[in-house]
This record gives sequence, structure tokens and C-alpha cells, in this order.
Amino acid sequence: MEEYAREPCPYRIVDDCGGAFAMGAIGGGIFSLVKGWRNSPVGHRFYGSLAAVKTRSPVLGGNFAVWGGLFSTFDCCLMGLRGKEDPWNSIGSGAITGAVLAARGGPSAALRSAAIGAVLLALIEGVGICITRMTADQFKQVMPQPPDPMQLPPKPINPSPQPLSTPEFEQQPQFH
Repeated sequence: MEEYAREPCPYRIVDDCGGAFAMGAIGGGIFSLVKGWRNSPVGHRFYGSLAAVKTRSPVLGGNFAVWGGLFSTFDCCLMGLRGKEDPWNSIGSGAITGAVLAARGGPSAALRSAAIGAVLLALIEGVGICITRMTADQFKQVMPQPPDPMQLPPKPINPSPQPLSTPEFEQQPQFH
């Protein structure tokens, strides 16, 4: 699986944390832009939307970065403990990340968040595996099939073989 041929673990955590911050900041910026535009008075919509982006986009980016950093950390820990790099690490990391982020709400909230994290990551990994399997068939090497002898045209029957010499070769000078 190409997804699992990534950077080694200490660098992966920082890389995923930065990528998650960028996704959260960009997505939060778009969402805040629309929300600021809708909630501002008619004459101040542009400035209201910019103020909403400057206020909320970094916060959402930070939230995504925390989630991405914890997820990658737990993914690397599970990979080190199990000695394998497979989808079960991602599912377990999603569960542990959900539980840690909801731990302040008590054990029941942590358990619910762990279940949601595991189910979401299982869905993501399952869809990824299905897409990989569906697209793998188009890259499979196919052996060329020889033509069916019954489908070939019949060989011409030539009772007298043609001589090897033709008039154009007889006119050529020969060197002895």
C-alpha cells in the first residue's frame, strides 16, 4: 500500500501536525468567511468576513493540529508496539485520540469519542482499501493470448515452390 510508505515516525508527527494545521486553517478560513459574510450588516460584510477569518481560522487550524499531532503520535506508538504498519494502527489511533481529547468530560464521554474515532477511521481505511483494490485491476499485467488457430485464415496451397532467383537479381553483377 502506497499510503504506508511514508516518512519515519518522528518526522511524520511534525509533518502530519503541520498538514492538519494547514487543512484546518484553510477550511476554517473558508467557513469563517461565509459565516462572517452572513452575520455582518449589509454595509460591512467584507470587513466582517475578514475579521471572522482572522479570529476563527487560526483557532480551527490549531484544533486540527492538536488532533493530527496526537493521532500521528499514537499511530507511531502503536506501530512501534505491534511491529506492523497496517490499517489497525490507524483505527486504534483514532480511538485513542478521541478518548484523550474527550477525557476532560469524564469516562463516558471519552468512551463515546473513542468509539466515534474508531468508527470514522475504520470507514476511512475501509474506503481506501476498497478504492485500492478496485483500481489495482487496471494495472495488472495481462499475458497476451495467442490467436486461436481455428480463427486464422487457411494457408495457401502452393504445389510448386518459387525459385529463389528473380530477374532483378540475375542482372546484378557478380564478383567471383
